[in-house]
Amino acid sequence: MKEIKGATPTTPTATKQEGKKLPKGTERFGAVIKAYLDKRAGDDELFKAKYEAVNRPIKDIVAYVISEVQRSGVCGWTDDEVFSLAVHAAEEAELKIPDMKHCQVVVNHHIELTEKEKAEQRALALKRFQEEELAKVRARNAKPKVVKPQTQSTTIPSLFDDF
Repeated sequence: MKEIKGATPTTPTATKQEGKKLPKGTERFGAVIKAYLDKRAGDDELFKAKYEAVNRPIKDIVAYVISEVQRSGVCGWTDDEVFSLAVHAAEEAELKIPDMKHCQVVVNHHIELTEKEKAEQRALALKRFQEEELAKVRARNAKPKVVKPQTQSTTIPSLFDDF
């Protein structure tokens, strides 16, 4: 799922349900859905009217989308399919919202690094690689420890000791 550029993170509907957060792992998914719905509300007046009238929390919209995806049994969905479910959940006032199910949501997004950040990451990776190789060489060249044979300090009684 791609990030929506130009969407504003704070809108009147951004704080619909304060105090309740999305489960960890779905926060990013909820943010992308929210950005899409807010952008669409800015572009489409008819949708904006329904979106503001229903005023459904993003947690409920995410719960609806996740339940529909799980119910379908299909693991891979396109952005348009997911967004259409979100729009449906945002528009329908009489929609029954199920409880949030435990799941893992993957959001595809591309992160652009600056040249400075790329150089820092290369340096970190090179340093990590060098440390791993040095540890391998040290382990290979380390002398094996000499194990002293243990002597028994207690004597074992025998039946023939009294004879």
